[in-house]
Amino acid sequence: MSNEDRVLGRTGVRIGPLTLGSMNFGRWQEESESLRIIGAALDAGISSIDTADVYGQGESEAIVGKAISGRRDDVFLATKFHGQIGTDPRHAGNSRRWITRAVEDSLRRLGTDRIDLYQAHRPDPTTSLLETLQTLNDLIGQGKILYYGTSVFPAHLQVEAHWIAEKHGLIAPHTEQLPYSLLVRGVEREVFPVVRKYGVGVLTYGPLAAGWLSGGYRLDAPQPDSARADLIPGRFDVGAARNRRKLEAADALARLAEDNGLTLIELAIGFALEHPAISSVIIGPRTQEHLEAYLKASTVRLGSDVLDRIDEIVEPGTQFQDRDTGADTPSLSPDALRRNN
Repeated sequence: MSNEDRVLGRTGVRIGPLTLGSMNFGRWQEESESLRIIGAALDAGISSIDTADVYGQGESEAIVGKAISGRRDDVFLATKFHGQIGTDPRHAGNSRRWITRAVEDSLRRLGTDRIDLYQAHRPDPTTSLLETLQTLNDLIGQGKILYYGTSVFPAHLQVEAHWIAEKHGLIAPHTEQLPYSLLVRGVEREVFPVVRKYGVGVLTYGPLAAGWLSGGYRLDAPQPDSARADLIPGRFDVGAARNRRKLEAADALARLAEDNGLTLIELAIGFALEHPAISSVIIGPRTQEHLEAYLKASTVRLGSDVLDRIDEIVEPGTQFQDRDTGADTPSLSPDALRRNN
């Protein structure tokens, strides 16, 4: 892996180009294999880990806690709150009541006395953003978290958060986490300019576009198997008309990588790391081979000619599907568009 650390926004924290994502741990990977991959990643020089309380309903955090025991001070540890824990819908969201409980549960599972980066996993339209920011500001004052951030917050909420923080004398969000890849470039339009204006560090996930850039999605190739296919029906169907342009782009990008002596993974990681707004790219290896491929890819630097060709294949700001943003857009729902109740 490259030793070229980056600075995480305005925090001054140095972070590597790759962050280990742990969504698979305790869900699609058994504990022993998860511990092995985390250990291998840390040994290879990855120093930041991102998890969430909702991953495996706490299992991911527990596994990460075991893996970093004895190495805690060498790890920049990030986790998230918001998603529902258990069957009670009250055990979720961005309210003060839930955050103050969720942080204690995460600290216990992670086996640590502080969380380096605590992130709101998604916006919560039922809770005042001021309340959320005040609560996170208080947690920093208590030493339970060092920094806080958001995840998949649209540009207008980013601006509102910084306005609220300035108005009320609060610490503003330090980071934003969002999906970004060769096939998911919508954030280039508004979110990236906003985070750069406010000095917000960016952690991106999904560099392989949920598998679309794994190499299996090619023209005239059979439908690839995908563990995600049942989660969002139709999103991965290569026979669907709405996916045709995306499939054509994936195929063209694969050919571009081949023409330049690269794997598609190397092209994808290299592309994400080139953007000046990005602090680190979150990877989710399921095997040692995946991890090694990601590590190698983080050393790739793409020339201007390759970057220009990428822009010809997928224009800057392109979003093939709204759901690729990581969440549904409430203002585009039928209720918001057409019904006045």
